[in-house]
Amino acid sequence: MTDSYVRVRGAREHNLRSVDVDIPRDALVAFTGVSGSGKSSLAFGTLYAEAQRRYFESVAPYARRLIHQVGAPKVEDITGLPPAVALEQRRSAPTSRSSVGTVTTLSNTLRMLFSRAGDYPPGAPRLDSDAFSPNTAAGACPECHGLGTVHRVTEESLVPDPSLSLREGAIAAWPGAWQGKNLRDILGALGYDLDLPWRELPQADRDWILFTDEQPVVTVHPVRDVGRIQRPYKGQYMSARRYVLHTFADSKSETLRGRVQGFMVAEPCPVCFGRRLRPEALAVTFEGHDIATLAGRPLSALEQLLRPTARRADDGAAPTLARDLVARIEVLTELGLGYLSMDRPAPTLSSGELQRLRLATQLRSGLFGVVYVLDEPSAGLHPADTESLLTVLGRLKEAGNSLFVVEHDMAVVRRADWIVDVGPRAGEHGGQVLHSGPVAGLADTDASATRRFLFATEPPPARTVRRPAGALTLRGITLHNLRGLDATFPLGVFTAVTGVSGSGKSTLVTRVLADAVREHLGTGDERQTTAAGDDAEAAGAGPDARAELTGAEGLEAIDRLVRVDQKPIGRTPRSNLATYTGLFDAVRKVFAATDEARARGYTAGRFSFNVAAGRCETCQGEGFVAVELLFLPGTYAPCSTCHGARYRPETLQITYRDRTVADVLAMTVDEAAGFLADVPAAARSLRTLQDVGLGYLRLGQPATELSGGEAQRIKLASELQRTRRGHTLYLLDEPTTGLHPADTEVLLHQLHGLVDAGHTVVVVEHDMGVVAGADHVIDLGPGGGADGGRIVATGTPAEVAAAPDSRTAPYLARQRARPEAS
Repeated sequence: MTDSYVRVRGAREHNLRSVDVDIPRDALVAFTGVSGSGKSSLAFGTLYAEAQRRYFESVAPYARRLIHQVGAPKVEDITGLPPAVALEQRRSAPTSRSSVGTVTTLSNTLRMLFSRAGDYPPGAPRLDSDAFSPNTAAGACPECHGLGTVHRVTEESLVPDPSLSLREGAIAAWPGAWQGKNLRDILGALGYDLDLPWRELPQADRDWILFTDEQPVVTVHPVRDVGRIQRPYKGQYMSARRYVLHTFADSKSETLRGRVQGFMVAEPCPVCFGRRLRPEALAVTFEGHDIATLAGRPLSALEQLLRPTARRADDGAAPTLARDLVARIEVLTELGLGYLSMDRPAPTLSSGELQRLRLATQLRSGLFGVVYVLDEPSAGLHPADTESLLTVLGRLKEAGNSLFVVEHDMAVVRRADWIVDVGPRAGEHGGQVLHSGPVAGLADTDASATRRFLFATEPPPARTVRRPAGALTLRGITLHNLRGLDATFPLGVFTAVTGVSGSGKSTLVTRVLADAVREHLGTGDERQTTAAGDDAEAAGAGPDARAELTGAEGLEAIDRLVRVDQKPIGRTPRSNLATYTGLFDAVRKVFAATDEARARGYTAGRFSFNVAAGRCETCQGEGFVAVELLFLPGTYAPCSTCHGARYRPETLQITYRDRTVADVLAMTVDEAAGFLADVPAAARSLRTLQDVGLGYLRLGQPATELSGGEAQRIKLASELQRTRRGHTLYLLDEPTTGLHPADTEVLLHQLHGLVDAGHTVVVVEHDMGVVAGADHVIDLGPGGGADGGRIVATGTPAEVAAAPDSRTAPYLARQRARPEAS
């Protein structure tokens, strides 16, 4: 390519306004702008999507025909565009078998090392590499099938309250409604006493009811309501254990699987003791350790163990494979991931950790002439780790690649060769390229929201540090890398918990503190705004991963717990912010109250896209249809019948102020705030969404299109619109991830407002601007993994900035001394 620029003409994806822009290749290019301005639409939705489309032009016609249903990006022309690789933060659907080793392919090399260079017991045959994988039939422990844990049920887990009778629901694990009554009726027909308290039943009867493998069929004479026909039927019994294990193994419903999992006890496999492999594989060692032991070591420790072998001068299998492992682990350590172990399950990783794992893999791929499109690679990184990230990005560029980075961290933006600033605001008020050129040139762009933070000349306003109204102390905390830790959280103030990646921040706040408060309050008194089925929680080590405490003080001061995370608010296009916040209920009632709707007998349910009467049957009210692709990830395409409107034509004939319900769902929050200003229930929800900076989102925007930061702010808005009583503890894990500094200011205004109202806010945070504005700081470290888990500094931001042993201190001191607030 003789022209050294990627030239875009007429980009109209999402809110882009026929954008023309020239972007240099072989450079680090930062795409900046407020959330929703259109920067991701340009970087991912246009540039990467077009590169992907051109690639798919070369695949089989069958797959190409399906791909075209998704649609090419809306752009007139792009020239000079090389092949592209996207490293997004959006996670796939990792299973418990997916791990750091499989994501990085390090486990493949380690298995080969054991196969080719391991020390075998005398007389043992040499095993191939598959025999060292818990994910293959050749290697998996036959008892736990390579999972390392077995799930079983006990009488205590199935019957939590033995004072209840069978008729009163003693077997809590049984299903509700008719199916549960059916099982009880069968037991009655078999002669068991349904009204005797469970604890008074003979032990032999209790064991048979809960654990039998028999499935007798009996005639049941059901007792129904008076006046209803009572016909006998044949019923087959299923024990509580059989029902739970069968549902957990075979049900397609995540909700059902999650419910029965609560009645199961997870414990290490009695055969492999949690090591997941067959005995013959575990009998092979390298440097005196079996493969499960090495896979469980932090990567930095594994590197040290392999280094002597890697330095050997010969070209045998052991030094060759060890050199490859060491070189790849060095990159991961450089990216601040040395605390991870190869067997760490992928679902327990943050999106930022996953992206950096993929980035390290790409660095070793040897590709050149490629455009890497990255989504906030600094997300979840301590400033100390960001320095290493920039070094790695520089090496990718030096290898002959282009780096297009969507980024909010001003430290990264300042190091870019070129900046593309999109704005000036979000949604329909954005979509313009305000500046495309060297970073220094943005200083002359008055309309840019980024300019103020990149070239700030005035120090942030001084703020008085609040005095605590009490304290909550947890003593002797032991979980993961926290070992006998004592931690005190002041109440009635804004606390920031800091530290390098892997230092134990999230474990302390979102696991230990949250669990301690939750157990104190009991499920009936707690309000928790996390999404159901938390991936990381569900995929963790199970019940045995709970923290050990030697004591706790001050819990009685907390009346409610609200934990706001960045998990999606829904997993399909059917979920959106209107349904999540509840404002759509008010919208449906407005349409049902119109004269035409009443004349037709339409209720509010008719205007729900989840009800058969009103929704488009082709897409079942989703507005999209799933497109399954052979050998490629599935995706969504607009419904060919309703074209994304979600509703039947008859439903769309009802209008309110000349707008259909589909028109309202297509409105932005800002538009709807004016349109529904006189509908109190909707207006309140819309106002809180605007307060957290989400005025640019469409009401019906599918949850699958929302970033983690947007999902978190929707959850926060949903909480803010409620009437708050008592002292609430708010826990947030990196709330500024995905936020432009201007959006961070809006969010912080709301969070500090909660503290001013008498509540307590605790955030895990890397943004030094947020930390500098906190009342109290708890800094963990000094390193990650085994090198972390200790409180190295605590106090006001000024006190922590002066701490000698804190890796956070120099960055916090720099933030306090200079005007930039990130």
